[in-house]
Amino acid sequence: MENSRFLVSSSPHIRSGETTQRIMLDVIIALMPALFAGAFYFGFRALTLTATAVVFAVVTEVVMQKILKKPVTVSDLSAVVTGILIAFNVPVTLPLWLVAIGSIFAIAIAKQCFGGLGFNFINPALAARAMLLASWPVRMTGWVKPGADAVSTATPLGILNVGEAAGQALPGLWDMFIGNIGGCIGETSALALLIGGAYLLYRKVINLRTPVSYIATVAVLAFFFGGFDSTVMVYHILAGGLFLGAIFMATDYSTSPMTPKGQIIFGIGCGFLTSVIRFYGGYPEGVSYSILIMNVATPLIDKYTMPRKFGEVKKNA
Repeated sequence: MENSRFLVSSSPHIRSGETTQRIMLDVIIALMPALFAGAFYFGFRALTLTATAVVFAVVTEVVMQKILKKPVTVSDLSAVVTGILIAFNVPVTLPLWLVAIGSIFAIAIAKQCFGGLGFNFINPALAARAMLLASWPVRMTGWVKPGADAVSTATPLGILNVGEAAGQALPGLWDMFIGNIGGCIGETSALALLIGGAYLLYRKVINLRTPVSYIATVAVLAFFFGGFDSTVMVYHILAGGLFLGAIFMATDYSTSPMTPKGQIIFGIGCGFLTSVIRFYGGYPEGVSYSILIMNVATPLIDKYTMPRKFGEVKKNA
């Protein structure tokens, strides 16, 4: 037969036209609204930071694959996605050399040292953010208000953490929704991130299980921990990197569960840890650390949520 689709061969029998490159391109497209919002609110430097992160991520990928004598797969665009996400997770005031260090760490240590794409057990971009925050905490928390004046400010979560009596009032909910607040470059505009998430859902790159279970858990716990105050709940949903983490990083194929039940458990776990860190930890944001912790738990979640194999015979007690 000329048509290979009618040939009977070993599994897998289901074929798809999707490639890693196509999936990563979809993610890049989905990240563009947040990048444009970051550039609009924080200026041209947001684009410079993003370009720097991407260039160093791509170059590091090529160099590491050459050193490890592996095929150069930089054309799959995964390094580009990692670079953009690193830029999205840092303040616009961060020096370019620190962004470069973050990209090098993410690709060389968190990704390639564990075997490359598909073998890394933690999200490289979040690993880079955690490393930068632990090493340069002051520079990683240098928030500024959107606009040309670059006036220092606290993030909404920071204001909630210490109280409005500290001298800064909470921004309006509309400003938080569109991104007109201080924070990391790519996490401030919930609207832009939701547009990107809608595109990924349309392209069937992600599903709703992890993002919805993650955000819903944060909403319920914020309402409970916040003294049953619905306003506090809404601020915790819109503030920080919740939408960025839930849509773009908790859904990472390599570091999240494969089973539908496991994806829901993963989202609930992320939401629980995020809420506990935000309300009872010494750091006002908890998205990065919660996802990293749940990344480590992913193999265990998969083990206990894997459906029974077809034809499996129950073992005798």
